[in-house]
Amino acid sequence: MPFDAASPPQLPPRWRNLAAEEGDGWLSLALDGRPLIHLRLEAGATLHLQLERLCAERPFQALWAACYWLLSRDTACQRLTWHLPEVPAQALASGLLLMTEQPGQYLCERALFWQLPQPWLGGAAAAPYPQQMHLSHGKRHPRRAPKPHGEVYRRFDARLGSWVSLRTLHLEDDLPRFNRWQNNPRVEAFWQEGGTLAQHREYLAKLEADPHTLTLIGCFDDEPFAYFEAYWAKEDRIAPFYPADDYDRGIHMLVGEEHHRGPHKVASWLSALVHYLFLDDPRTQRVVAEPRADNGKMIGYMHDQCFHCDKEFDFPHKRAALMILGRERFFQRCELA
Repeated sequence: MPFDAASPPQLPPRWRNLAAEEGDGWLSLALDGRPLIHLRLEAGATLHLQLERLCAERPFQALWAACYWLLSRDTACQRLTWHLPEVPAQALASGLLLMTEQPGQYLCERALFWQLPQPWLGGAAAAPYPQQMHLSHGKRHPRRAPKPHGEVYRRFDARLGSWVSLRTLHLEDDLPRFNRWQNNPRVEAFWQEGGTLAQHREYLAKLEADPHTLTLIGCFDDEPFAYFEAYWAKEDRIAPFYPADDYDRGIHMLVGEEHHRGPHKVASWLSALVHYLFLDDPRTQRVVAEPRADNGKMIGYMHDQCFHCDKEFDFPHKRAALMILGRERFFQRCELA
């Protein structure tokens, strides 16, 4: 088939219509109905990719799409070996591909690929906010970037066959569902934040004004199902209990819709939440959480996503487990698909 493009690709790409045709030892991809790339696949110590045709209008997108498709299809695959006559400069500059000692041979490493901010962050992607140390409430920490608004993360989960996304909480639109979720006896047992609409409006408004906490709504196929709080650990109450780094992020998690519970759903949204926080600022080296120490189910789910329990400690209101996931461990061992 001809490999051309009638119009330039959308930026930033959201990859909603990436399609594949596969045969014995070959793969062909198209985006929005327009051909991108055709490859010959050869098994070996790593999967070898021989380029046969490439869309000249968008070569970086084509290489990215092939890496995405193959890494998502096999979550155990750690690297791909590309054989290319030439490579777009952007592919090397971004870390999508690495040079090797063999001319015309390049590697795509899973641990690097999933750290590329596009297309997961979409319009929310930006350069790291400049660092300037700041003192607030007696704590010295970096000045934080203004909070984003709207959708901040979107990824197609191939195992679920669903889009998982994160958007910032909108007080007027989300207050009724937040109130309903918090008054669910299952949720209230762990969050202890049951109350009236007025109380929850005050609770959320306080967090909205707090520069160290970002309130998020998790969605499956754009249906809200969960509430998350992402906070900068250095300014949080958790900081005295472990040596918090300047860019550590912490999370509080609440699944409100009963039909979106279960380990397969947790694996999707928890990996998405952590992925977003590591992409949001490349200086973030750890994501932490402090669930109740007796919440064995949640702690088990976190272990499944490569968190480890550093210790138990006492907050004034609960006995907590300090759960930690390092950046290197996440990208080396995660099974994003």
